[in-house]
Order: sequence, then C-alpha cells, then structure tokens
Amino acid sequence: MRKIPFYKMSGSGNDFIIIDNRDGKMDGINLVDFVVKTCARCVSVGADGLFLIEAPKQGTDFSWQFYNSDGSVAEMCGNGSRCAARFAYLNGIAGKKMSFETLAGIIEAEIKDEPDVKVRMTEPKDYRESYTLEVEGEKIEVNSVNTGVPHCVIFSDDVENADLKKFGPALRYHEYYKPRGTNVNFCGVDENGYLRVRTYERGVEGETMACGTGSVACAMFAVSKGLLKSPVTVKTTSGKLLKVYLEDGKVYLEGEARIIYTGELNEEAVNY
Repeated sequence: MRKIPFYKMSGSGNDFIIIDNRDGKMDGINLVDFVVKTCARCVSVGADGLFLIEAPKQGTDFSWQFYNSDGSVAEMCGNGSRCAARFAYLNGIAGKKMSFETLAGIIEAEIKDEPDVKVRMTEPKDYRESYTLEVEGEKIEVNSVNTGVPHCVIFSDDVENADLKKFGPALRYHEYYKPRGTNVNFCGVDENGYLRVRTYERGVEGETMACGTGSVACAMFAVSKGLLKSPVTVKTTSGKLLKVYLEDGKVYLEGEARIIYTGELNEEAVNY
C-alpha cells in the first residue's frame, strides 16, 4: 500500500479521517478492513468514521463514501458533512457555497467564518412524537425521526447522569427499530438555556463526543414541545456548541469543523 494523504478533522468533537479519492487511489483496497483498522484508537489514527471524497455524479461539487468506525456504511453525518465541506473548500474542490451527494440526498453547505460551516440538512422523515416503548423492564416515553439517519430521542431532567450505557444499546437494537436499528439520544434544557445532548451512535456502538444529526433530532422535538425556539443552541459532550436552525420547513446545522492534522497513512497504519 502506497502512502495515502489524509486529513484528521473534528466537527465539534466528532472526529473523522478524510481522504480525497477522486483519483481512485483507494480502488482495490478492502475498504471495510481499512476503515476498521485506521479508525481504531491507540493502534492507528483513530476516529469515529472515515470519508472518501469522490467525483460528483449529479452536477454537484463532489460526492462521498462514509463509513462508521466499525466499517458499516451510514447514509448521512451532520458533523461529518461540515468537515467534508471545509475539506473540499480548502483543497479547491468547491467554493464557499457548495453541494454534495450523500446516500441520504444532496447536502448544501456554506463556509462561514472559519472554522465554522453551516449545512442544510436533508428533509426529516419518519417523524413520531411521544410514544412508549418497554426497555430493560421499564416503560420509557420516546420520540423518533430520521434526520438523514434514524434517531430515538428521550428527554431527561438529568442528562448528565442518564444511563446511556444501559439504554443506548437496548434502544439501538430494540425490536421497534429493526432491521437497521437507531441512534439514541438523551437531552434536556440546561441552566444556560442550551439543549444538552448525549448520543449513543449506531456504528460506533458507544457514546460520541458530539452528533450532528442527533442534535438536529433533539432540537426538532425541543421546539415542537415548546421547550425552546429556533435557533437552538446545542451543548455536546465535548463541550462544543452547535446551532440548529428550523426555518420554513428547512433544517440547518452550524458549528466548527477544525483541522487537527494532515499526514500520510503508512502501510503500518493498517498492517497490525
């Protein structure tokens, strides 16, 4: 394997490996194995997921392949979309305003005051508010919506102490959400008027430091229930803030997309 240039980026605490594959440099590589190994922390780069930036197919600026750290393919990623947009801008692939293709649909993005990026999310679907599921022997009121990927949302008066290790996997694999499962979010309004969100992410199989599509899902229900008004400021587990705008049926997500470092993947990054 020849050395592969990459960026390591963080979208408000969600971290990603991004590779420009418009030249086909990744062709012939077992991508699932490659993703799992390079996303493994301590023994390789480590990340929540990996993006391959590809040539456009529908008249947009580019398209992508996105993999979770376990090698599974995800339709969409809110924080990742902001990182991919800034990567494209910095590498001359797109201008400050751009569009790109995901499995969830076409995403529009705008580079704001760097490192901030604002993206228009895909249209939410499968919206269902306030229903009850039995989980781990308890009846829990939940909400669910697909904001590019499916999300289950639970409101809590004590988000910091919510048992995400227990209820995250139980809801992620719950019968109701089969066959593909769901992401799981606990949220609540904090003393600063922020919407505090914690997310168990499908494909990472654990709590992440931030989740863009999850933040959007939680913000939608917080507004619907009259707890907050748009724009909603979301406080993530990383401590970083995201802004969710709900405007005339359109949904936007804004926040930082920072470059952590750039480098080249050596063969030893995957051969272990």
